Amino acid sequence: MDPIGAPPGALTPTIGPLAPERSDAARNRELLLSTARRLIDAEGVGSLTMDGLAAACGVGKGTIFRRFGSRAGLFQALVDESERTFQAGFLSGPPPLGPGAPPIERLVAFGRERLATAAGQVPLLRAAERPAAERYAVPARRLAATHIRGLLTQAAVEGDLPALSFDLLAILDAVVWLPDEDLTLMLPRIADSWEHIVRRLA
Repeated sequence: MDPIGAPPGALTPTIGPLAPERSDAARNRELLLSTARRLIDAEGVGSLTMDGLAAACGVGKGTIFRRFGSRAGLFQALVDESERTFQAGFLSGPPPLGPGAPPIERLVAFGRERLATAAGQVPLLRAAERPAAERYAVPARRLAATHIRGLLTQAAVEGDLPALSFDLLAILDAVVWLPDEDLTLMLPRIADSWEHIVRRLA
């Protein structure tokens, strides 16, 4: 599988509305996620265990694993909501992030919004990371790479656009691994640097 994205075309969200489910199943899912968020807010991502979450929700640990597959799967479900909002913004939201603005303006907005989305949940994003061998096959990442490539094409940027889109997205991905003490200082600077790089491409 090509890790740097498919050719630009019609883009669709990789995280759509939640599939219909029985009301009791939906309640259980929301109970697990809301309790996990509460425990994380109180004690941090590292303190969340499946045993602790099961006890707090009054369910068996197997219920959580059947629902989310793994601890990383639980964390992925927790970040899906913000990813769903982000995808809706760049695919169909108002400009400059969404359609209707010049491609370079959209690309600037894309990077800034992705960084802003990550800023409030870096520990959660780290916990939700897939193994390195799977990282580039994550649908949300491939959608982002394809979107970037499409905007570069629309802006008539020259060069190896698949590789360039990979390089640009790597800048945004890397902030997840900044030391915690550097996040507050570095994120605004990385956002400004992103805009500088993107405008230079044009």
